Amino acid sequence: MVHAFIMVKTGAGESEQLLEPVRGLDLVTEAHIVAGAYDIIAEVDAAEVYDVLKVASSGIQGLQGVRDTKTYIAMDD
Repeated sequence: MVHAFIMVKTGAGESEQLLEPVRGLDLVTEAHIVAGAYDIIAEVDAAEVYDVLKVASSGIQGLQGVRDTKTYIAMDD
């Protein structure tokens, strides 16, 4: 199992309207609006790293209003 965190940067004022679409993506277990360099953090649990990539690239980056993402793979259990 691969556990990952996807940091999402949105356009100005778009975080709230993007939160539910991010939460609704397959393999996203949690998503929260946060303060800092990124606007939303999404947690993903997947069978393979490729599945995490698919969520980030096809899923999250495909949403209108998403400006950038950064993915972190958890190294612990």
